Amino acid sequence: MLKRTIPSSGEEIAAIGVGTWRGFDIGSGAAERDSRRAVLETLLDADASVIDSSPMYGRAEGVAGDLLADLGRRDDAFVATKVWTHGRREGVAEMENSFRVFRTDFIDLMQIHNLVDWQTQLDTMRGWKADGRFHYLGYTHYRPHAFDDLMDCLRSEPVDFVQFCYSIDELDAEDDILPFCEANGIATLVNLPFGGGGLLSRLFREPLPALATELGCATWAQYCLKYVISHPAVTCVIPGTSSPTHMADLLAAGEGILPDETMRREMAAAF
Repeated sequence: MLKRTIPSSGEEIAAIGVGTWRGFDIGSGAAERDSRRAVLETLLDADASVIDSSPMYGRAEGVAGDLLADLGRRDDAFVATKVWTHGRREGVAEMENSFRVFRTDFIDLMQIHNLVDWQTQLDTMRGWKADGRFHYLGYTHYRPHAFDDLMDCLRSEPVDFVQFCYSIDELDAEDDILPFCEANGIATLVNLPFGGGGLLSRLFREPLPALATELGCATWAQYCLKYVISHPAVTCVIPGTSSPTHMADLLAAGEGILPDETMRREMAAAF
């Protein structure tokens, strides 16, 4: 499994993790829970670790927390979640709830979701990081129009991570924010690596290009993820899935060779 280094600490994490939006917002039914448990087990067994969630994702934080506890593998996971509210008191309450539902006294990465009241929440987060409750702090957004705002925040109040969208058919991140993060030692989490799901549905019936064989890709998902993680400024990509079979398919993109710059240009040109 390809590993990438977090610049602020030197810690290595796998380049592929999992996002919990939609897929983990489920009830307590055994069948649903079993499939998500298998997703996390597949991830962790592959020596990958990043599990990204948010209070915005309904019950996802609690489901992921329950399943990690059931598996007895909290220590194997890199738990990333977010604060998504206005006001200091409200932010404290929401973050305390994340600790509770994840059944942990330590969260690896706390992020400010979509920059909501970011200065207020960051003040609390810095204090809690100093107390050892968080290891890393970050900002997030999910659309390219926010890239300038993300970089403004990073310039004024640097943090360890920034999360944003990037995919082979949406390359805006290559213009400014990825080079900015690479130059300034900021780790990156990539959301929406398939353009929110529409990309794979469009490609489903299309034959894989010849370059896919050279890269060892058996599916379009692997091909698209190879493009994303081959950018040197990408630390980890967090595709969402509720299927252990799909999780295994996605993880396979983190193995074998990556496209070089010439291959990347060829891959992007096709889109």
